Amino acid sequence: MKYQSKLRAGFTLVEIMIVVVIIGLLAAMAIPAFQKVRVASQDKAVLNNARQMAAAADQYYLENGATFAASSNLVGATFYVKALNTVANETYPDNYTQGITITITGVASARTITYAP
Repeated sequence: MKYQSKLRAGFTLVEIMIVVVIIGLLAAMAIPAFQKVRVASQDKAVLNNARQMAAAADQYYLENGATFAASSNLVGATFYVKALNTVANETYPDNYTQGITITITGVASARTITYAP
């Protein structure tokens, strides 16, 4: 009779399953929101890179009296943009023409972003 008076501390299987279901529901709501924020962040970083390249091309046009600039004349340790760091495996144009919209392709292997300088 002495052994029956002891209380057993712990969680039942049903309680643990309810907690797992709640965590699963919270994750199901959070993951799409995280993906949306990630895509928006990538797009903003790509647009920032495009703005930097457009500004570098404009500076090149002014200094050299040109209307065309190769990417190799804009990016490098001694050029206008020190390094062009990609954020989503995107591809930037090899050449820039004054007044022409810049198209960045392959953003996260799925999107194309354009920037009109």
